[in-house]
Amino acid sequence: ATTFFTLQRLHKLKENFRRMFTSDEWLQSKGAKEAKGKKISNIVLMPTFWSDVVYALKAMGPIVHVLRLVDNEKKPAMGYIYEAMERAKEAIQISFNHNEEKYKDIFAIVDRRWDCQLHHPLHATRYYLNLEFYYKNSTRMGADEVVDDLFKCIDRLCENNDIVDNVHNQLAIYKRVGGRFDIPATVRARVKMAPAEWWKMYGGHTPHLQIVAIKVLSLTCSSSGCERNWSTFEHIHSKKRSKLEHQKLQDLVFIKYNQALQERFECQDPIDPIALNEVDDNNEWMLGEENDEDEFEDDLVFDDDVLTWRDVAQASGAGEPLKYTRRQTQVNKTSTIASTSKKDKGKKVMEVLEDEDDDVEEEEEYNSNASGSDEFEGEEDFNLDEEED
Repeated sequence: ATTFFTLQRLHKLKENFRRMFTSDEWLQSKGAKEAKGKKISNIVLMPTFWSDVVYALKAMGPIVHVLRLVDNEKKPAMGYIYEAMERAKEAIQISFNHNEEKYKDIFAIVDRRWDCQLHHPLHATRYYLNLEFYYKNSTRMGADEVVDDLFKCIDRLCENNDIVDNVHNQLAIYKRVGGRFDIPATVRARVKMAPAEWWKMYGGHTPHLQIVAIKVLSLTCSSSGCERNWSTFEHIHSKKRSKLEHQKLQDLVFIKYNQALQERFECQDPIDPIALNEVDDNNEWMLGEENDEDEFEDDLVFDDDVLTWRDVAQASGAGEPLKYTRRQTQVNKTSTIASTSKKDKGKKVMEVLEDEDDDVEEEEEYNSNASGSDEFEGEEDFNLDEEED
């Protein structure tokens, strides 16, 4: 997430970076003459660098929001993680205008992580028993994958077959919206209360299903909320402490941690349901206006001028890196010339000069092709709205 926010901030300051590396102050500075300074300047002025930044932001924006949701320690997010992942993938598709070639590799990585680390029966059960999502997505809830995981979880959580049968019978009431599930007040509470709190308040007419729902919906996705305050523990076990007997030491640790828990509980905010709208809207700042490909234009240096940053990059020599070059070969040959005899020196110098001519021709041909391909690639990307801090 830290890398994402760094890129996000970098993109917001894109114009400032470009103007800095084209300013007279930078061009006259010592850094502009050093190899590292030239390399950084070329990267900042290179159009494809910013295209790669935008690609990374579009791909990672929704995923980062899901990670922050998972790491939440105040509100149990288990009932939302399944839906959050679905919405994150939909947001990525919209970001790339449903061009599968641009996001299929991202989805492959996400699916692999989801299958091996996050996809467990508990997630499907929490998703199924979250009333906010169940009654809105009844078709998706009926998928074999979700239902099979639900039954597996029920079998593991219930003590005997009688309880399992009772849970299945009460699931039928839940599915047909019977009993208290259809009362107007409880319907409104689906989106106003946390799922576990809803089941505690209104799920008493299906007691066995209520117990299962409260168990699974009260869990968190991360253990960050259970991290110890090691400073207290280390203080008690410091070398300067008095020689306390074992039981007294245990009581002291118990009191200190419970006191911290009580203070934390008293100052916490009331539990409210988690809103997933941010997953859908997370990439809106990157989409900007969805211009047609024929209307795509490069970023202008000045609003009242036709000069673009692509022109600046080409004029300053910050062209795109060549895919094929013999420059290193040229350097090697030059070093070889220095160590050869005077007899062959003139002949090899002529060979190097011929190679230089070939390199110039290849570079001109490549740049002309790259310029055309850049324009074509630029037509496929979205224009981005620059947000003010």
